[in-house]
Amino acid sequence: MHKTLIVTNDFPPRPGGIQAFLHNMALRLDPEQVVVYASTWKRGAEGQEATAAFDAEQPFRVVRDRTTMLLPTPRVTRRAVALLREHGCSSVWFGAAAPLALMGPALRRAGARRLVATTHGHEAGWAQLPGARQLLRRIGEGTDTLTYLGEYTRSRIAGALTDEAAARMVQLPPGVDEKTFHPDSGGAAVRAALGLTDRPVVVCVSRLVPRKGQDTLIQAMPRILAEVPGTVLLIVGGGPYEGSLRSLAARTGVAESVHFTGAVPWSELPAHYGAGDVFAMPCRTRRGGLDVEGLGIVYLEASATGLPVVAGDSGGAPDAVLDGETGWVVRGGSHEEVADRIVTLLGDPLLRKRMGERGREWVEERWRWDLLAQKLQTLL
Repeated sequence: MHKTLIVTNDFPPRPGGIQAFLHNMALRLDPEQVVVYASTWKRGAEGQEATAAFDAEQPFRVVRDRTTMLLPTPRVTRRAVALLREHGCSSVWFGAAAPLALMGPALRRAGARRLVATTHGHEAGWAQLPGARQLLRRIGEGTDTLTYLGEYTRSRIAGALTDEAAARMVQLPPGVDEKTFHPDSGGAAVRAALGLTDRPVVVCVSRLVPRKGQDTLIQAMPRILAEVPGTVLLIVGGGPYEGSLRSLAARTGVAESVHFTGAVPWSELPAHYGAGDVFAMPCRTRRGGLDVEGLGIVYLEASATGLPVVAGDSGGAPDAVLDGETGWVVRGGSHEEVADRIVTLLGDPLLRKRMGERGREWVEERWRWDLLAQKLQTLL
C-alpha cells in the first residue's frame, strides 16, 4: 500500500468549502494509509479544544502545526520531511497547490514518489500576477500532477505553466454526498419552523461576502414579489457582508420578505436547501478577476436536493450547472436576469420538477464522492 501525507492549511474544524473537500476525500482513503499535516485552526484555549476534539474523532492521524497559517518556510518544510520519513509515506497530496506545493522538491528528495497538488479558485488569480505566476510555474514543474476544478480554472492556470506541466493536469473537483443531500432532507420542517410553509421560497446557501451575489438577489426581490406575491428569500449562512445586506433589504423595501438564518451547522444544511423551491446564488467576479468563484459546490448540493438552480457566471460556477437542464447561468450582477429566471421557475412547477430531477441524476452520474476519491487514489 502507498501511504499518503496530506499537507494542508484547509482542514476542519476550520469552516469552508476547501476544508470540506479535503476532509471528505481523506475520509474515503484507507485511514491506515493517511497522515494529515495541517495548521492550527484558532489560537487560544477554545480553538485548541475544538481542534483537539475534532482530531480525536478522525480515523486517521492528524498532526497540527503550531501556526494558524502553514507556509513553505524552512521550518515547515523540515517538519513535513520528518513526517514523511517517520510514517513511511510514499506520496504527498497538497490540499492547495499555492503556496504549499513549493515544498515539493524537498519532499521528493526525502523519498516521496508521487506529488499531487490541488488547485482552487485562488490559483487562477495567482496566474494573473507576474510574481505569483512564476511560483505557479515552479509548482507545476516540481509536482507530478496539478488537479483543477473545471475548465475555467484549468485554462487560467495552464497559461502560467510549462506545456509539459499543463499537459499533466487532471480534473479533480469536490464531490457531493448524495446520501446526505437528497430531496427528502427535512425541508418541510425548516419551512414550518420559520413560518414559511405556504410561501414560495428562493434559497441561497453561502458565506455572506460580496462575490456571492446575495445583494443581487435582494435587488431582484421587488420584481419577484410583484409577479409572485408572498415569495421569501431565505439567506442561509454567516459572514462579514450581513450588515450591508440587511441595510440593502431595508432600503429596497423588501426586509419583511428576506429571512437571514445566520451561520447554520453543517448537519442542518441539507434541510435548509430542501426548504427552497429554487436555489439561487448569482455570483460575480470582482477585483479584476482576482476574486472569482472556483466551482460553486453549492449548486451541486442544491441539485442533489432536487432543486433547480440559478447560477452566476463567475469563473467556474457554470461548470456546476447544465445550462437549460439543471438550471440557468445568468450574468452575476444582473438583478433583471436573476428576477426573470426565478419568476419563470416559481411560476412553473413542472419545469422546477424536471430541472430538479435532472440535477439529481447528474450528481449521481458524475459528482459522487466515492467516484472522485477513486480518482485521487489513482493519482497518488
